[in-house]
Amino acid sequence: MSTTFEIPTLRTGRLTLRAFRAADLDALATMQANPEVRRFLGGNLLTRAEAWSSMERNLGQWALRGYGMFAVDVDGHCAGWAGVLHPLEWPEPELAYSLDPPFWGRGIATEAVRAARDWAFARLAMVRLASFIMPDNVRSARVAEKLGAMRDGTTTIRSFAVDWWVHRRAQEITKGDTTGNS
Repeated sequence: MSTTFEIPTLRTGRLTLRAFRAADLDALATMQANPEVRRFLGGNLLTRAEAWSSMERNLGQWALRGYGMFAVDVDGHCAGWAGVLHPLEWPEPELAYSLDPPFWGRGIATEAVRAARDWAFARLAMVRLASFIMPDNVRSARVAEKLGAMRDGTTTIRSFAVDWWVHRRAQEITKGDTTGNS
């Protein structure tokens, strides 16, 4: 007996958002062992095996919820992930991302998250998504602002105080900048 599920492929001007592949492990393991990447993801560095388990969890969410995280592919290289994260203890689905530092500061996060958000609002019955951002994570707060999210208070996620940002389906989505370089 097998269970099958489909993970769509999304394309933007520069990116492909796709299912994780076994070949992504080297890039993701390197990224997850980087203290700068992990700083706002709990701080703990992940081993290669833990990076693999993370990919497994991300793929499993698609089967259980019908949505999840995409691998962010830039010119054939896995640069990180973006999509809708929804662990059991989260108060609502989160529009989330993480990128390897060589891809920072290039508008890739904004472009990837915008594509994931637009897909989620178009294909799912969601009227809002959250982004749970640690107060010192200025870069992620800026991405949320660029996408029109509004800070709507604070909460605690896995023992970390976070700002609760809300992306609403009815909000005006910025048109004109198709590259994500806002």
